[in-house]
Amino acid sequence: MKQPPILITGAGQRIGLHCAERLLDDGHPVIISYRRERDDIDRLRDRGATALRAEFDDEAGIMAFIAELGKHTDRLRAIVHNASQWRPDAPGQEAEAFRQLFHVHMLAPYLINLHCAELLRHGGPADIIHIGDDVTRKGSRKHIAYAASKAGLDNLTLSFAASLAPQIKVNGIAPALIQFNVDDDEAYRRAALAKSALGIEPGAEVIYQSLRYLLDNPYVTGTTLTVNGGRHLI
Repeated sequence: MKQPPILITGAGQRIGLHCAERLLDDGHPVIISYRRERDDIDRLRDRGATALRAEFDDEAGIMAFIAELGKHTDRLRAIVHNASQWRPDAPGQEAEAFRQLFHVHMLAPYLINLHCAELLRHGGPADIIHIGDDVTRKGSRKHIAYAASKAGLDNLTLSFAASLAPQIKVNGIAPALIQFNVDDDEAYRRAALAKSALGIEPGAEVIYQSLRYLLDNPYVTGTTLTVNGGRHLI
């Protein structure tokens, strides 16, 4: 019997895209969500991935995605919540920022987990993995709403791990400085690298390795795996 697909939200670029490609390399069927059409989405489709456009900015968009997902599969091997927004607490836009970040980082995973849990209960290995952020360890002066919403995602990891055990494992990954953006200048890069004990830009493969560990290990649930190069040591 063909193995169930792995769903990755927000897999149109960067880490999500890399993980989707690596799962395809390993022979896993993949379903992704994305917000905007890109050449990379077409490349994933050409490789056999199912790509579903989704907007997680409000409840209606989240529920529409869940309904669309049900048209494409009746089983899932795993759900990887990678969809994310990065925005500061801009003056005059604080409430809007908090609302949007809450929907993307908390409400979408919450509703998808609740409504798609049955897709994971097929008798085989099943996982939910939340991609959070190491910033929740200490908070953020300029991205308060972002840090708070990611902290809420961390708590969802604990609650769903308890409620869905033993059939479904639920874990998180908390990364920090995985890869720079192309327009990050040299001064910013030096300052960012100095924040960790290892002082390197590791690239997206370290997140795939973390994802692979959580998928393959049958005895880990309710855990958030920190992938931060030793930032907590500085």
